[in-house]
Amino acid sequence: MDQSEDQILADELAALGAVGGGSGRLVRLVAMLMRKNVHEIDLVIPLPFNDAAERVSRVLNQIGRAVETTQVGPGRDEEAIRVVASGGTGGMNPVAVTALVSHAGENSSEVRLRAAAKEGLIKQQAGEKTAIRVAALLRKASR
Repeated sequence: MDQSEDQILADELAALGAVGGGSGRLVRLVAMLMRKNVHEIDLVIPLPFNDAAERVSRVLNQIGRAVETTQVGPGRDEEAIRVVASGGTGGMNPVAVTALVSHAGENSSEVRLRAAAKEGLIKQQAGEKTAIRVAALLRKASR
């Protein structure tokens, strides 16, 4: 992945701050210093790698805006997909959601799901809540 979660989240918060009439540069600086709420979930999807990667990509694109998709290493059955979703109260807290899809067997794939959001004074656990929501959507879509 080219951009770090911190950079993506700081840019997203700066864009929100600029819309509200604030200084995007100042918001970006403060956002880089804020703590992150991060949650990871490991899943096994009963689909071959290509089908699983397509399913994960579809679900992630339904909940957020694609940031990047990369194949991890040439010739390897691993793909990283990242989107920015809305989380927190009123959906105003950007959440970086990353899924690493890898080949697990002939008819199964593993997904390491990671969601991260910046936390302000009011702890919303947007990263954790988003990871749980996305995992539920992936489980439902895999049935």
